[in-house]
Amino acid sequence: MKNLWIIANWKSNKSIGEALDWVSQVGPKLIESENVKVVVCPTFSCLSEVSKAVKVGGYPLIVGSQDLSPFSAGAYTGEESASLIREFVTVSILGHSERRQNFSETDEMVEKKVAQALENNIIPLVCVQGEETPVPSNCKLIAYEPVFAIGSGTPDTPDNADKVAASLKEKNGSDLEVLYGGSANSENCKGFLQRDNINGLLIGKASLDPEEFVRIIEVAQTL
Repeated sequence: MKNLWIIANWKSNKSIGEALDWVSQVGPKLIESENVKVVVCPTFSCLSEVSKAVKVGGYPLIVGSQDLSPFSAGAYTGEESASLIREFVTVSILGHSERRQNFSETDEMVEKKVAQALENNIIPLVCVQGEETPVPSNCKLIAYEPVFAIGSGTPDTPDNADKVAASLKEKNGSDLEVLYGGSANSENCKGFLQRDNINGLLIGKASLDPEEFVRIIEVAQTL
């Protein structure tokens, strides 16, 4: 039975109150599962409170960050180092296309962030835009997110996403887990999750709605 990661990427959305409301709605509906791993990645400002709410509720919900610094702790104004957020998170999304586009992140910078994550026992989830995007060494979890599909409502096809995932595994090792990201929702998620080479979903807009997100998890748990 393959692992299925269902990861909520809230991007720059939700106040602390809204975040806690989401956790209170989603958490009680989650069922402990050996192969379905549910992750929520809130804003940095919400990390502490979301982490606390998950622990107090005893929910099978993993907390992640949407980024982390390529530097260690120190004189790096505005940065959140892996060593400072590791008490809150297990996973970190790195190299998302929005950061590459809006903040000029390079493959080299992403590689440095991966190194910081691994050094601090955080699982790096590296976003790649296609087969040509390099996967940093020692990174075993990536998300294929074609730029045209992000926030557009027009996802890639499950067949093509599976082909890309297969190619990425062939290039980077069969133990690589590849997620799909880009306009995934409860209506189309099954088509992706059923494919042999796809190990889950990185979900943006659809993850903001707790009921919609739970529906996606329920689909994953039936497979």
